[in-house]
Amino acid sequence: MTSSRTASKACLVLVVDDDEGVRETLREVIEMAGCTAALATNGREALALLRDIRPCLIVLDLMMPVMNGAETLAALRAKPELASLPVLISTSAPNRAPPGVPVLSKPINIDALWACIRRSCSSVDPL
Repeated sequence: MTSSRTASKACLVLVVDDDEGVRETLREVIEMAGCTAALATNGREALALLRDIRPCLIVLDLMMPVMNGAETLAALRAKPELASLPVLISTSAPNRAPPGVPVLSKPINIDALWACIRRSCSSVDPL
């Protein structure tokens, strides 16, 4: 895909989902918005990545093996250096999402995802 947008280093979105198809689809959508995507298959992997990167948004699935989304969110909020990172829950079970966290139901609405990226990543041009 050709785009006139240039990905900004300041615009990094971390996608945490155990479904490879979902991760790749979200990566493509995030790149269409002019951002870079980092990918993790579970919460433990995401926390390891967060030692080296600081995304402007984390798109977090709730139902994953190893470390699920709720556990990951709790771990993020317990670490002062990570507690303020914006998190967007992406799930097929929105009624299970923790209160106070924005939720996008699966299948993901691309326009809604782009709106969340624009709100969280200040370097993104309006689409």
